[in-house]
Amino acid sequence: MTRHLLTATALAALLTALPAAAQEMRIGLGDDADILDPDQSRTFVGRIVYAGLCDKLVDLDADAQIIPMLATDWTYSDDGLQLVMNLRDDVVFHDGTAFDADAVVANITRSMTLPESRRKSELSSVASVEATGPLQVTFTLTAPDASLIAQLSDRAGMMISPTAAKAAGADFGQNPVCSGPFKFVERIQQDRIVLEKFEDYYDADRIKIERVTYRPIPDTTVRLANLQSGELDMVERIAATDVGTVNQTDGLSLQEVVGLGYMAIYANIGNGDRALTPMGEDARVRQAFSLAIDREALNQVVFDGTARAGNQPFPPTSQWYNQDLPVPARDVEAAKALLAEAGQERVAVEIQHANNPVVTQMMQVVQAMVAEAGFDVTLRATEFATLLSEQTAGNFQLSRSDWSGRPDPDGNLHQFVTCEGGINDPKYCNPEVDRLLNEARAVTDPAARKALYDEAGVILNQDLPVIYLGHQTYIFALDDKVQGFKALPDGMIRLQDVTLAE
Repeated sequence: MTRHLLTATALAALLTALPAAAQEMRIGLGDDADILDPDQSRTFVGRIVYAGLCDKLVDLDADAQIIPMLATDWTYSDDGLQLVMNLRDDVVFHDGTAFDADAVVANITRSMTLPESRRKSELSSVASVEATGPLQVTFTLTAPDASLIAQLSDRAGMMISPTAAKAAGADFGQNPVCSGPFKFVERIQQDRIVLEKFEDYYDADRIKIERVTYRPIPDTTVRLANLQSGELDMVERIAATDVGTVNQTDGLSLQEVVGLGYMAIYANIGNGDRALTPMGEDARVRQAFSLAIDREALNQVVFDGTARAGNQPFPPTSQWYNQDLPVPARDVEAAKALLAEAGQERVAVEIQHANNPVVTQMMQVVQAMVAEAGFDVTLRATEFATLLSEQTAGNFQLSRSDWSGRPDPDGNLHQFVTCEGGINDPKYCNPEVDRLLNEARAVTDPAARKALYDEAGVILNQDLPVIYLGHQTYIFALDDKVQGFKALPDGMIRLQDVTLAE
């Protein structure tokens, strides 16, 4: 008996000596991230993870304006051919490597030259980058590029450890090393990504959370159920139909913000053998498909009116939206006439889409709509990262995917539709579109830029390599113990100043 009492006493003393449990933030994601390498990745949820893992040269504020991050300030030369950025002097990467001008040069060079990099087209205006001081870097451009700063607010501007990047090469994403507020701990595919607080972070006083676990749960109903049961603290992109449930649940709250991007269907035009279909070979067939869709009905049925119907890479509320190309009304007879003109009566086509309930419902509605015009649609649901791999490989006819959007119009368009665009999965190529979009990068006057985007938009509206459907609102559901979070238009989850109340 005495022996057991001594053991219990010792155990009690040990427990008393232990520190309080570290605060862990558990976040439910709508998909699993792809590779965690800023140069290779392309998923929206990957960017959410990067918001905790990898700081950027510049960031966005609540109004989607560019603000300093790792770069403290920047200036362009009078001719627009040089961009000079000054850098913070108190930053280290998670492996202890110093962040300085040489590190920026190594990062930008990797983004431009790594064979697997998707950032090449985003940085195509950069002729060279050099350290012009220990904490100063100078970009020399082939032509003025109004979009470059905005590109540096996302993956092209994310800084990774040059030491780790050199050692890992294309496998960097298996153990990413950045300079953000949290460092990588582990990843189990389709289950979780775990980060923990980086104690040497330059702004560590603003990081109150000790550990972050991201859980990919594609089913929106299951994601919300996990929040209600206390298994999660926050979920992103809840279904609009679940807003009422959250509002009626004690201890939960909502935040929502209109996004910068779009929802779309990509058409395989020149990416391998699966482009050799009426849909891939004839723009009139794609036009007919688009005309058979009632975009406003999609918004009402699937999103309870929280989305915006759209037919361009910019929402109707954007200054870049072309008012002369309004969202088309559904016209089944016109669609049938276009099919007949193309020598088709009925067209069989497969659409791949992400295997979550909201996207599935959306595509089932589209399937029913276009059937009336002569399209026999087969739906193929797949995990989202797999869907993107299939797009890259050309293993699709039509593919339904979202783009989260960028603050500069170039970021919603150039890399998707220019001949060498880094995310041009349709393999669409029109030299005139390239000319217009490249020229738009080099123009700083907003009105002149818009005229070029409008002109390119007329061509793209005819060719339809991307069939735009609308623009979604990002809806976050949170446990009330989550304090300090603010939803921004880019949909990212920034954890600076966020706490978990006891």
